[in-house]
Amino acid sequence: MVLWLGVVKGLREHGRRWGSHQTRASTRAGNGKLMRNGQDKKAVICIEGNIASGKTTCLEYFSRTNNIEILTEPISKWRNVRGHNPLALMYQDPERWGITLQTYVQLTMLDRHQAPLDAPVRMMERSLYSAKYIFVENLFKSGKMPEVDYAVLSEWFDWITTNVHIPIDLIVYLQTSPETCHERLRLRCREEEKVIPLAYVESIHQLYEDWLINHSKPLPAPVLVIPADHDLQKMLVEYEEHRDRILAAAGSRGSQGHSPSLKLCI
Repeated sequence: MVLWLGVVKGLREHGRRWGSHQTRASTRAGNGKLMRNGQDKKAVICIEGNIASGKTTCLEYFSRTNNIEILTEPISKWRNVRGHNPLALMYQDPERWGITLQTYVQLTMLDRHQAPLDAPVRMMERSLYSAKYIFVENLFKSGKMPEVDYAVLSEWFDWITTNVHIPIDLIVYLQTSPETCHERLRLRCREEEKVIPLAYVESIHQLYEDWLINHSKPLPAPVLVIPADHDLQKMLVEYEEHRDRILAAAGSRGSQGHSPSLKLCI
């Protein structure tokens, strides 16, 4: 109960901050959605993929490029909400703690999307969309989230995406086999991840394939697919080879003011 109240208070505080800054820091896009001033002039690229698919390595590689701002997942926040660790609790007992964590994930990812852009290009680890289309869906489809919890999270997500402008110019999908991801999980030894079975990683993989390859859910941006089963050195070569295609999203936003219309599969 204490943890849930902390999450709810966080939502309220975020709402107050959003409201207090709305007039001076945000306007409405042509579709009527709220957006921060200048948001339509800068490019946003989201790096998507399974747990241990190589997202951090990808972001670290591009962090060495001038004029790119990197935003990683706010995992430290998910591990500490007023002294509680909802991330670990969710892995231990998803039926009890799934909605608690995912409510906070939606809040913190929305905050990431709405943060002022300090550089011409922003690269984000995952997105508000994958939080819903992958992780909330996985909890529900696996029977670990009650239908009422799923309905509440879906209503919240629908309200956000209907009323708030969340620009994404490109999704880079690091397509990695579940077996490779699970082995990387074992090697990196994060405390919360020690309880993750291969079956969980396989489920996340299938949801990513359904969304980004088979288009089971709406795509907010074009998708660039990069096979990511390779070792570190090979992946660095892959990133360099695809640098121009990835950063082309920035040129498109700067010159046209909207996302590119092509769909890329490598």
